[in-house]
Amino acid sequence: METKVQKWGNSLAVRLSKHVVEESKIKAGSRVGIEVDDGKIVLEVRGRKQYSLRKLLAKVTRKNAHGEFDLGSATGKEIW
Repeated sequence: METKVQKWGNSLAVRLSKHVVEESKIKAGSRVGIEVDDGKIVLEVRGRKQYSLRKLLAKVTRKNAHGEFDLGSATGKEIW
C-alpha cells in the first residue's frame, strides 16, 4: 500500500487506511510508539498506560503537595 504524507499544522501526517486500522486494531486515541530503524519508520501500537495509586503517591513530595483550600459553604446535600 502507498499513501501520501500531508501537512497538518506545523507537522506532517499520514492517513491510515481502513485495512491497516483493522489489521493493527488501532483506533482513535490509541497509544503508539514511533521509532526510526535503519531509515524505516516503525509505528507500534502500545497498550493502555497502567497507573497504580502506589506509584502515583510516590511522586508526591512536600514541595509539590498543596495544602487545604476552602470550597465555600455547602450548596446541595453534602455532609460536612
